[in-house]
Amino acid sequence: MTATIGAVYDHEEKFLFKEEVLHLANAVAEPGTLDNVEDLLTDVITSPRFDSEVFTLERSLQVMLGSRAGTTLVGLLTVTPEVFEEVAEVRIPSEVHERLVAWRARFGLAIDNALNFLNNPDGVQGHNFATQVAHVEERRVLQGRLTLVRYNNEPQFFQADASVFLGLVTDIMERLGPYLEPDAVDAETLSRLRDAVALIERKTAARG
Repeated sequence: MTATIGAVYDHEEKFLFKEEVLHLANAVAEPGTLDNVEDLLTDVITSPRFDSEVFTLERSLQVMLGSRAGTTLVGLLTVTPEVFEEVAEVRIPSEVHERLVAWRARFGLAIDNALNFLNNPDGVQGHNFATQVAHVEERRVLQGRLTLVRYNNEPQFFQADASVFLGLVTDIMERLGPYLEPDAVDAETLSRLRDAVALIERKTAARG
C-alpha cells in the first residue's frame, strides 16, 4: 500500500490503489466486522498508553482483517486528503465508505501524528522532571511529573507515584545496559547515577 500512496497517481498506481480498497472492503464485509474495527480504533485513541497502542495498531488490524487489509486501512487513515478522495471513485458498499470517512475524520490526525512521533528518531527533544506530594486517602504520597517535549515542540505530561518512575528508570537501565558501548555514557552521567543510587539506598535504609 505504501508504494501506491502518493500525491499523484499514474494509471497503474490508481488501478493498484483501487484493488487495495476493494480488498479492504471485502475484508470488512463480514457481519460485525465494521463495529469491531471501530471498537479497536476507539480503544486505541482513548487508551492512556496511546502512543504504544498506536505502535501495534497495524499489527492488531492485520490480525483482525488479514495482513493486506490491515496495512491498507492504516494507510487510508493517514494519507493526504487528495489521496483519500480517490476512495470515492471505488465501487464499495456505501456503509464501508461512510465508515472510512468517519474513521479518518475521527482518528486519522491523531494516529498520523503519533506514528510520525514514533518513527522520528529525534522524537523527544527534551524533558523536565518535578516532584510533588499528594494526599491520597489521608496518606502523603510522593509523586513525579515527567514532561517530554515532542518533535513538534508539543509537551506531553506524565504523572505517577514515585514507585512507577523508579520502576521505569530501572527498566530503562536494564534494557539499555547490555548494548552500551564503552563511550556511550560520559563520566558525569555515571557519577550522577552512582550518587542517585546511593541516595536512594540511604533514604530507604530504615525500611531494611
